[in-house]
Amino acid sequence: MTGVTALGPWPGKRVLEAQRTVLGDLTDVPDGVEGLPVALQLSARGPEASSVARTAALLTDMPIELGTHGWKLADRPGADLGRVRALMREDLDALAVAGHDYSGPLVVSVRGPWTLAAILYLARGDRVLSDTGASRDLAASLADGIGGLLGALRTAVPGAQPVVVLREPMLPDVLAGTVATFSGHSRIPARTREEATAGLATVVDAARSAGAARVVAHGGVRFASRSVKALVGSGADGVGLAAASLSDVQWEQVAAMVEAGRQMWFGLPQEKHGRRTDAAQVARLVAAPWRRVGLPARGLADVVVHSETSGSVTGSEVVHYKAVDVRARLATAIHVAAELAERATDD
Repeated sequence: MTGVTALGPWPGKRVLEAQRTVLGDLTDVPDGVEGLPVALQLSARGPEASSVARTAALLTDMPIELGTHGWKLADRPGADLGRVRALMREDLDALAVAGHDYSGPLVVSVRGPWTLAAILYLARGDRVLSDTGASRDLAASLADGIGGLLGALRTAVPGAQPVVVLREPMLPDVLAGTVATFSGHSRIPARTREEATAGLATVVDAARSAGAARVVAHGGVRFASRSVKALVGSGADGVGLAAASLSDVQWEQVAAMVEAGRQMWFGLPQEKHGRRTDAAQVARLVAAPWRRVGLPARGLADVVVHSETSGSVTGSEVVHYKAVDVRARLATAIHVAAELAERATDD
């Protein structure tokens, strides 16, 4: 069945209400569509609720604190980390209530190791990305912490089949050497594709060993060949890309990924304010080039589409939308999934 889910921060501060809403929307889907409910992140509650803070809080033996320029590594756990973890416990409690008796896939998204290293700062110094050893340690620490997260998810919702999405919107910058230093006057040297692949693979393997039903490496809104090769090389079960950003040549690479057994996750274009999206037209963004590169229509039943609330290149946490607008985008994604599921029967 064609899958559908939602990625990105959710607006508002009432986590239980939001979690119930999304679980309801993604379990009441048309025939031929598989809804993938998501463990929500409500970033409007403050910096401690951002995906950077929540992912960094998973790091073992690498505590964090909030500095004047953003989140950074700390010498010891403190009040900032305590607040992040308190919000995460609140979210898990809400998930346990909203997901009572739920059984099936449950999507949890975290920042990938390279995007986290490009945003997080050392305790005394530049970004973690600037230090090869610290970057390697961060990937290993995140891999270790993923196990605890999945264990907590299964405790909250025993019937959950965790689907881990590693979001790497800054991987193209890491590989191109365009991440700015703290001063902004220079750039951090590029990492090799081999380094990027190894770091991702460490986290992918750990998530799978910890019981993830699927692991998806998501590249965000930009398509960069080296970045995509690193995502594929990580061994992830699925690869996420933005549907609207793909050229014909890039679709050839998508075909190669599908033929290699990767599940494709396609981010859908955001609706423009005040304009209703035609689900059939959006579905053609995927279905038409899919067939044009020679992929069988039945393969559309293995695709996952998702709405997206963060439209920035780096996956910014700033959410300017109302819950009603985000739900409308999710409803459109569900309709797109239904269109693709119907086209999957064309063979």
